[in-house]
Amino acid sequence: QVQLVESGGGLVQAGGSLKLSCAASTRSFSSYALGWFRQAPGKEREFVAATSWSDRSTAYADSVKGRFTISRDNAKRTVYLQMNSLKPEDTAVYYCAADDRYFPPDALGTHEYDYWGQGTQVTVSS
Repeated sequence: QVQLVESGGGLVQAGGSLKLSCAASTRSFSSYALGWFRQAPGKEREFVAATSWSDRSTAYADSVKGRFTISRDNAKRTVYLQMNSLKPEDTAVYYCAADDRYFPPDALGTHEYDYWGQGTQVTVSS
């Protein structure tokens, strides 16, 4: 069982930046594909960004391309989401996800990840 703990959420004005972190409990962290998802009130959870374990491919939702960057530090067993130029519509609970099963990079945004964190709230004021 892998535990994921997100941090770094908070309240920020539109145009500002936040950096989310997700620390994992597994020692085989480098073997995991990692993703960030979000869920706004009254909406379904949606894909934000992900990075594969195999060739370090990355994928982003169209709504965040050019503004968000996913990265990982295997030594620290942590995945990050740098969020710039934040908009009010980015307001949501952000969840970290992980999976060590193989799946192709083009499925990074649609794969059903095995492990999930509890989420961290991001609120962007206008």
